[in-house]
Amino acid sequence: MNQVKSVFGRGIPLTGDDIDTDRIIPARFLRCVTFDGLGEQVFADDRTQLKGEHPFDQPQYQGAKILVVNANFGCGSSREHAPQAIIRWGIKAIVGESFAEIFFGNCIANGVPCVTADPEAVKTLQTQLQSNPQAEVTLDLDTKRVQCDNWATDIFMGEGSRQMLLEGTWDSCGQLIQNMEPIKETAQKLPYLVWS
Repeated sequence: MNQVKSVFGRGIPLTGDDIDTDRIIPARFLRCVTFDGLGEQVFADDRTQLKGEHPFDQPQYQGAKILVVNANFGCGSSREHAPQAIIRWGIKAIVGESFAEIFFGNCIANGVPCVTADPEAVKTLQTQLQSNPQAEVTLDLDTKRVQCDNWATDIFMGEGSRQMLLEGTWDSCGQLIQNMEPIKETAQKLPYLVWS
């Protein structure tokens, strides 16, 4: 089982409310058969407009694992491509003021914690990452805290989603593989399935 108890690494601040899924991954990239290559296109239009000044282009944030966002992140259309693009860029967790419900669910289904914090705490964390991009951030689902150097704050996540990550039950494929023998035994008893 793929348990997610904590995420540790450098952070990347992305400021602004209502960043929608069309901005995260523009619609022209949705024609892919797999999600491979989406990480290269994450925030493609925003990055083009900002000519290298977008955090996802700036050298100091390359390799960051924790994205720090503001309110209503991931709003708009309900495409799984948006979290997949973020994940494939290298993000393992997201801290924000709030998330669109479907985006949040898609992240959890991929083992990426989306936790909320007080708006002032989020802004403080973003400011710290802007002034010190090498700062190490730890997001701990057990203690429900996020820490950056000597600063820390409480984080919030619905208990059901948090337990799914802590226990590894978010990973439905992993559960099937782990329980393959009991599944086979049950399936063999079903009268409408024929086994050869």
